[in-house]
Amino acid sequence: MQITKHSVASIEYTLTDDGGQVIDTSEGRGPLVYLHGAGNLIPGLESQLEGKAVGDEFQSRIEPADAYGERDDRMVQDVPRAQLPAEVDVTVGMQFQAQGPAGVQVVTVVGVEGDTVKMDGNHPLAGVTLNFDVKVVEVREATAEEVEHGHVHGAGGHQH
Repeated sequence: MQITKHSVASIEYTLTDDGGQVIDTSEGRGPLVYLHGAGNLIPGLESQLEGKAVGDEFQSRIEPADAYGERDDRMVQDVPRAQLPAEVDVTVGMQFQAQGPAGVQVVTVVGVEGDTVKMDGNHPLAGVTLNFDVKVVEVREATAEEVEHGHVHGAGGHQH
């Protein structure tokens, strides 16, 4: 069976940047299980997986436009420290959820100076070219409920 829209695929992968630094891997955690065609993966990787079958292995280079987008400097803003929880010692690298025009998003603290905290709303991998080593380990038809919910249920997926 091939990976097509509304199939459930299990993949083993290692993700690196252009310098060879490992960003993420399924090694030691088991395969990533996802519903194909539901927007659960970055677009560039999902398109590369289309038509693949169990046992297929490939390498894929995904440019930022087909991954997490280009960095947008307008998404870096200074926020008054008073807008953050008083009991938290805010440090560079911390992440918070913030309400933005597009809904809830994760922002990362990139600087702290006095009563001002510099927050970055870009995805941490925005602007980064991603390199995947992928192996397809399982493909099956999605259940009607998985298609309706837009994600995988059961082992490796979402539990209701």
